[in-house]
Amino acid sequence: MEGKTETLPKTKPSPSSPTVSRHHLCVINTRTGDATDDDLSDWDAPVEVDLAAPPTPRTHDQQSSWKIIRSIVRWSPFVQVFKKNKYPWIQLAGHQGNFQAGDAGAVLKKLDSRERQCYLKLMSDSLKPFVPEYRGDTEKAGDKYIQLQDLLCEFNTPCVMDIKMGCRTYLEEELEKARSKPTLRKDMYKKMTEVDPNAPTPEEREKEGVTKARYLQWRDEMSSSVSLGFRIEGIKRSDGSSSKDFKKTKTREHVLEKLKTFVGENMTIVEQYIERLKAVRDAQSESEFFMRHEVISSSLLFVHDADKANVWMIDFGKTEPLPSVVNVDHRTEWQEGNHEDGYLAGIDRLLSIFSDLLIQT
Repeated sequence: MEGKTETLPKTKPSPSSPTVSRHHLCVINTRTGDATDDDLSDWDAPVEVDLAAPPTPRTHDQQSSWKIIRSIVRWSPFVQVFKKNKYPWIQLAGHQGNFQAGDAGAVLKKLDSRERQCYLKLMSDSLKPFVPEYRGDTEKAGDKYIQLQDLLCEFNTPCVMDIKMGCRTYLEEELEKARSKPTLRKDMYKKMTEVDPNAPTPEEREKEGVTKARYLQWRDEMSSSVSLGFRIEGIKRSDGSSSKDFKKTKTREHVLEKLKTFVGENMTIVEQYIERLKAVRDAQSESEFFMRHEVISSSLLFVHDADKANVWMIDFGKTEPLPSVVNVDHRTEWQEGNHEDGYLAGIDRLLSIFSDLLIQT
């Protein structure tokens, strides 16, 4: 079953499903083949753009021109077409080249067996309305892909944000494996010093290397993952300005400022995000899939334009079934061995920060 290529019938969204966009601006640790944590692509050098500056006003004609497409092409692996409209499809993090254009209203993502199994389960779970629709497997140029709903296709020059959820971005088995082979990694040392030159210990600096276990934990502690249960991975505004420079965005106050730049003055959009986040949280609390999985390095994808907003769960390359004897509530503090991921604790804090945006206006 795992090795076969399936083609599922195309289905239309049900009338009861949210009326906002179809998808996939997949942002997270996407990988070629099955997921591994040697992917450092989400920690590449930042793109220096001042997101605090007000967006540049544009006419409708200007927004649909090649100029705006060119301004964000570094973020977009291809130009997508839907209902005769062309728009740059956006990837805010992960391996470039993992995505290809699919059928109208769909994108192709390199097949990862773990992620594929997650989507198969999610299509019959209460979380189905909150994830991109899985439309089967296909092959292109000799590579295997899963076909997913394109969540961007019905938005007009959308603003997009990827938030990686949870208090850690590595599986417990990854940490155990890294500790069992404590090899000094010069590539990870380089990544660490690029973000914080003072992070290495004197011994690490002398040897110009850090172990993978040390790097994995440092990376999450450096951001807001450990302290808040989520971290911002990337933001793209409607005027084309973009940034991935959020590695040191750690405190609640810093996150609040970044969210302000993302939503601007449109409090209707904030209200829609709050409503959708609550719906996601409620569905997770009743989901058999969510209760029986360790959801690691998965993201919430935020998309809005001038009129509408929506949020989806994306990226399940590190989502693992829990051992049969283990139960989690996704809020308890993680201690090695308990498999807690902090996902719901992160949503609670994210909702609180979005609510603060409304209070401050």
